[in-house]
Amino acid sequence: MALIETSRLTRLYQLGGETVHALQDVSLSIEAGDFVAVMGPSGSGKSTFMNVVGCLDRPTAGTYRLDGETISSLGGDSLAAVRNRKIGFVFQQFNLLDRLDALANVELPMIYAGIDPSRRRELAAAALRRVGLGERIHHRPTQLSGGQQQRVAIARAIVNAPKILLADEPTGALDSRTSVELMALFQELNREGMTICIVTHESDIAGYAKRLVRFLDGRVVSDVRQPQADAAAHLAGITHPAPAEAAE
Repeated sequence: MALIETSRLTRLYQLGGETVHALQDVSLSIEAGDFVAVMGPSGSGKSTFMNVVGCLDRPTAGTYRLDGETISSLGGDSLAAVRNRKIGFVFQQFNLLDRLDALANVELPMIYAGIDPSRRRELAAAALRRVGLGERIHHRPTQLSGGQQQRVAIARAIVNAPKILLADEPTGALDSRTSVELMALFQELNREGMTICIVTHESDIAGYAKRLVRFLDGRVVSDVRQPQADAAAHLAGITHPAPAEAAE
């Protein structure tokens, strides 16, 4: 059974008397353990698709099933519960609370899940160690680099052991080296069994995924498996560049 399955998913918006077809008959399946990159120009429907899959929006028509559960007809409270239990989110702008340290930021989803405070701290610290920030758990976002802030956001996204990690332009605010470091982390998480779906406009970032789905005018226009670039190997090449060959 597919972890994510959409059938003829449609999302319409009314803008100034005009009907906008943000999604049109999108049928797509994502298996557990997959790593999918979603691309497309502005207005192609990729972000709307991510919002529906992430239970942040509901389709106008069609069906959406997550982990065997029909999601498309759920009400607001039920959608919020599904988001908390089954979906982890990573956004371009990190969305961390500046007044809280890294540990407290990562604890937030567990507060909504009703987890005991001592257990929350234990799990949050473990998630921060998992993303390489074990020595910065008491740093506030303003004391961290952009890449470190995004790692805190990833720790927050995975701390509840979600079924799928959704990342919307996760490298958009990062420099190229930090972006590769982040994709290496995503690949590690994927190898450990985490299902990952990212929206990106950068073809090199999409190249680190196992599968590339392209949207145009609210429709899926291509869906292909691709050779997966190795982010860790690329990073090693950046860190330790090969010596230049001697001139002949």
